[in-house]
Amino acid sequence: MQPMSALRQSQIAPGFIRPAPYQHLPANLFPYTHPAWWLHSHFAVGGWSPLQRLSGMLTAHMTQIQPHAGFTWHPHRGLEIYTWVLDGKLYHEDTTGGKGIIEAGELQRMFAGDYIEHQELNPFDEPARVIQIWYVADSKHRAVAPHYQQVGRSDLPVERIGHATVHHLIGHGSPMVQHMHGRLDAITLDAGGSTTLPTPQPDEDMFFYVTGGTGTARHGDARTSDGLGVYDVLLTSQEAEPVHLTATADSPLHALAFYLPRFLA
Repeated sequence: MQPMSALRQSQIAPGFIRPAPYQHLPANLFPYTHPAWWLHSHFAVGGWSPLQRLSGMLTAHMTQIQPHAGFTWHPHRGLEIYTWVLDGKLYHEDTTGGKGIIEAGELQRMFAGDYIEHQELNPFDEPARVIQIWYVADSKHRAVAPHYQQVGRSDLPVERIGHATVHHLIGHGSPMVQHMHGRLDAITLDAGGSTTLPTPQPDEDMFFYVTGGTGTARHGDARTSDGLGVYDVLLTSQEAEPVHLTATADSPLHALAFYLPRFLA
């Protein structure tokens, strides 16, 4: 069973996931939203998703913002928000005086503290596609003043695992400061290549989110494989057999692997 602290921080629709160490959840089980002409979002966690909250992570969603549009000034409180740009670029400005352009392959962290306002705009001529992740800030950091940090891809720890390049975005020696519990890796699997996902540690479960390309996932010695597409989700625990990924021959497979305090029963 999960420790009570993890149970209190996770909220999942009854019956949506099984009490199993490995499961594949196709993208169409999660909501797509198109609330304005300039905005498309896919919510794997939070919003209208059956995965309402995972171990303090309130949202993990892909957002595509059309050119010359975006979110004007709005407030946040008590959150640590990470933005990972997949395509294009985004302009950020906040009430601490922080501002700048976040380009593809760059990671930004904004700590809201007691209160912050910011805007996220795409004033450029190409669409921007970003993954944004909201965490509840750990209570011991509540007195920390609002601030932000931005890290380029070249500053992130990186390693090769099989045919995959793995950038460590949060944890694993990343220079990104964190005020939440969890680790995060960005994975690029070469076209036609294969790799084995690192197993979660004993106090972790993994939430795996495909952000580009197609491929397959095979669990342990299973004879069959699950087809993977954009915004599919895998959930695994430390008890799961190793998960083997293979990218299709014509394009790389891109994904984020979130290692969070346990949320699977």
